[in-house]
Amino acid sequence: MQRLSAPTGRTAPRHLLRGLALVGSLALTAVATPVSFAVASTSSFERGQGVDPQDAALAFDRSAYTTITVTVDGQPVNVRWYKEICYVADPVAAAPQQTGIGGSTTIDNTRCGYQSMNVFVPESAFGNQRAPVYFAVNNGGWMASYLKASVTAGAAYDSSTSNVGAALKAGYVFVDVANRSRGLVGADGSSPGKAPAAAVDAKAAVRYLRLNDAAMPGSAERIVVNGTSGGGALSSILGASGNDSAYDPYLAAIGAAGIDSKGRSTLRDDVFAVNAYCPITDLGNADVAYEWLYNILGTRDATGSDAQAADAATIAATFPAYEKSLGLHNPDGSKLTAATMLATIKKEVVRSAETYLKADPTHTIPALGENFVIVSGGPGGSTTKSYVNDWLDVDNTRNKVRSVDMTKYLKFVATQATLKSTPAFDGVGVYGDTTSGTETNLFGPYTQKYLNYTEFSWDHNDVADDGSGLDDTGLTWKQYTARKSTTVDDQLHLIDPMDFIGTEHADTAPNWYVRNGTRDRDTSFIIGINLDRALEADPQVGNVNFQLAWNQPHAGNYDVPEAMAWIAKVVERAGDPLGSGRR
Repeated sequence: MQRLSAPTGRTAPRHLLRGLALVGSLALTAVATPVSFAVASTSSFERGQGVDPQDAALAFDRSAYTTITVTVDGQPVNVRWYKEICYVADPVAAAPQQTGIGGSTTIDNTRCGYQSMNVFVPESAFGNQRAPVYFAVNNGGWMASYLKASVTAGAAYDSSTSNVGAALKAGYVFVDVANRSRGLVGADGSSPGKAPAAAVDAKAAVRYLRLNDAAMPGSAERIVVNGTSGGGALSSILGASGNDSAYDPYLAAIGAAGIDSKGRSTLRDDVFAVNAYCPITDLGNADVAYEWLYNILGTRDATGSDAQAADAATIAATFPAYEKSLGLHNPDGSKLTAATMLATIKKEVVRSAETYLKADPTHTIPALGENFVIVSGGPGGSTTKSYVNDWLDVDNTRNKVRSVDMTKYLKFVATQATLKSTPAFDGVGVYGDTTSGTETNLFGPYTQKYLNYTEFSWDHNDVADDGSGLDDTGLTWKQYTARKSTTVDDQLHLIDPMDFIGTEHADTAPNWYVRNGTRDRDTSFIIGINLDRALEADPQVGNVNFQLAWNQPHAGNYDVPEAMAWIAKVVERAGDPLGSGRR
């Protein structure tokens, strides 16, 4: 059945994996696995213990590198590049022609290009078993991410603006991690990137690092996961769901390290820290949070983005019950509910603005009636637009916010970047839509193009013969998810960090740095705030650094010095990874 996220601080019921359709041609069999995990971090190879043949095939070759030279802050740095390490023993083959956010492309590595990693070791970490591992997941919009190389020979990096350069300068091992996800075309024409493939692959990559920890530079006990948008969401689920046995059958199917012949886990896949930007997460409730936020003060109507006003209102009406079900609280102890949400967002906006003003004496914010000047775009061209500040009154001399008009603020957010249509995240199949880029194709069996994963979209699907919705199945969402054979709710569960934070069956990362821009209209501010409040209530989590980043859009790694300083601080506080272990 479909479930709401477990209230923070309570143990969620064990979520049983039920349907073979979820794993398509892999034909996984669900098994009950005890919640017990190996705690040793050294390599099986180095310990001299008996090695599983599948794990033996994943042994790291410390001599298989190419040395390249890059420049960081004007200084040459030699880097050992371990190229295209396939981190699973049984990768899922991909078709040579793929279509992603950037259009159609031809890939070279069809065998393992979506389940490989590039490992870059700066010279300061050549023999360092204690160096943190900066684990970069590069997918956007939950799309599949083909292997990339963030470090290239001859490239120049500025450590004040490049997270890559900053990581190399700090002596961290930098790892680019590819993963399957939506949009991936398999060699057989199927869609093997359906949820929870991205999370499973990220866990498999962590397991590879832990299996080979003693042989590789860096410490698998100090993995810091970085990602933006869909990558921020992937970072979040990886950080939240450490060592949960629900993933073991999926890990076994791709030959991940540390799964024995009986399907039991012998390695850990928890991580040390998460550095997530604008995570597109909690997808089962993302439409609800989005429509509530942009309808409660009439934002859709004020910006002419209300083509489906009645349906938007219907979706938004379910938000209060959902938010109440989470049982979250604000830092002052007050309950976080629909009734307090706007005030909570307002406080976060005020904190963001005042933090920005205090950070640098040269920082100012336009006075009421003056213009926000926003430059958008990139190397291929940029645009500059001005927006009148009619919503924020500040005292720049005292670094204080006098007032925030929330109605006008949300209108500003929705004006500088047009709101998504209704429904924002599960829109394919609704109103005849078969082509939009919503996350609908992240769900369903491998053999099906997409499957609606929310109640509204399922019950309102009107595309004939797409295999999704009341119109094709004759079942309402509640009837469909009540069936034991239904697996879409399992898919939702296994990529939703809110289902793991605060529970006893997952080892959630102890350190979190999460940012959402104050101009980010790609997801609701509610999603990030809920994530923060859930993390703050989890006794496993010792450090949460959450903020709405001032005047930032849907983007990431715009605060490299601040983020890297935070990473350095939590690493130092944790002590020697060879002596103190996980925390």
